[in-house]
Order: sequence, then C-alpha cells, then structure tokens
Amino acid sequence: MSAERTAGDVDRILGERLRARRMEVGMSQEQLAESLGITFQQVQKYEKGVNRMAASRLLDCARALKIPVADFFEGLD
Repeated sequence: MSAERTAGDVDRILGERLRARRMEVGMSQEQLAESLGITFQQVQKYEKGVNRMAASRLLDCARALKIPVADFFEGLD
C-alpha cells in the first residue's frame, strides 16, 4: 500500500476525537457501527487510527454523533 493511502497522525487524531465524542454521547461502538451500516470492528479501526475514513464516512460519523464535521478538525494545522 502506498504511503498516501496508509493511516497517519491525522487519522489517529480523528479516531481519538471520534471515540471521545461517541463516549460523550453514551453510544457504544456497536450502536455507531449499526447507524453507519458497518461492523463494530471497523469502528474500532477508525478509532485507533488504523484505517483512514473517507470524507463521506466522516460526514456520516458526524451526523450520527450530531456534531459538525469541522469539530473533528478543530485545532489541526
């Protein structure tokens, strides 16, 4: 896999923010996964920054967690 397609620092930060917000609203990985139509294992991979999220998936996550997409990127350079 090329370096451009592998997960990196930003993906890890987005995953941490995804997990923090999910926990803040009291949603399980299973519940988030169900609302996104994916497996909870995929949610785990997103949260750990192992897998990158496509823009459309990030938008779906933001909608499910009821936050603006921009909240995921706040403070990033």
